[in-house]
Amino acid sequence: MWQFVSRQGASCYHARLGISDVAIEPGHREAFVDYDRLNGIADVIAREYLGAEPIPHAVIDDFLDPDLAHQLMAEFPAVDRSSWINWTHVNELKYGRSDRASFPPTIGGVVDELHSPTFIRWLERLTGISGLVADPSLEGSGLHQSGRGGYLNIHTDFTGHPHQPTWRRRVNLLLYLNERWEDGFGGHLEFWSRDMKRCTRKIAPVLNRAVIFNTSDALHGHPEPMTCPAAVTRKSIALYYFTAESQPFPIRSTDYRARPGDGWRSVAIYLDTRLLRGYDCAKRVLGLDDRFASQVLRVLSRLWGR
Repeated sequence: MWQFVSRQGASCYHARLGISDVAIEPGHREAFVDYDRLNGIADVIAREYLGAEPIPHAVIDDFLDPDLAHQLMAEFPAVDRSSWINWTHVNELKYGRSDRASFPPTIGGVVDELHSPTFIRWLERLTGISGLVADPSLEGSGLHQSGRGGYLNIHTDFTGHPHQPTWRRRVNLLLYLNERWEDGFGGHLEFWSRDMKRCTRKIAPVLNRAVIFNTSDALHGHPEPMTCPAAVTRKSIALYYFTAESQPFPIRSTDYRARPGDGWRSVAIYLDTRLLRGYDCAKRVLGLDDRFASQVLRVLSRLWGR
């Protein structure tokens, strides 16, 4: 049974299996995603999605078959700093892996399915955004993982793909893979008001929960350092979707924001953001990728003793 969780956080809809409204391509494999179920909840979620505050978004529990979700969690590789991208600077402490060829088989299959034309058509129906395209290079996306002390300051996402000049970022999909995640661990995804005065919603990163949201001006993150046990990590599959634009659009790098009460940290957040803007420009001009930045940050983290 699928459960849709409304923006107020309460269970408001239990979907029944329905007739598929998204045509499935001949020979298409359905092993990873049940499109009958997705179509059965699409219209209800779409209405909630467009009316959600502070940005269009939806939270979907039991997104995949429970056994499949457990298999993804079991396959999720441990962090090896030499092969994972190190996002370790003032505004975040987490690790990423974007090399699709290195993904374990089930994780790779699910990522491929969530990039497929069939799933993208469903995502367009949900969000009301036509012409969505997946990013096979997984720029900034893929597998994300952070441990005790990990955090991600509140921010808006970069607006354009650094290596595809016409691609405008539109939608994020986050699939959490954390069993028995306790509220006391922290790590909740937070959405903040546009004026940065208050957190409007917190979402626990529990196993098989998907969060889908429009990225335009979406202030989000998990800014408090996590207090989970040393052996526990916060795991997610993060996928970003774009539209190919025929007209120029504003290009902006990831823009981190200080919260009320951050005090002196506000200065560090601002300065780090300015440095990252310079790196973003260099990445676009020189064709750099995050592996290069990861090597630099890995050296710096040793100097900082992190």
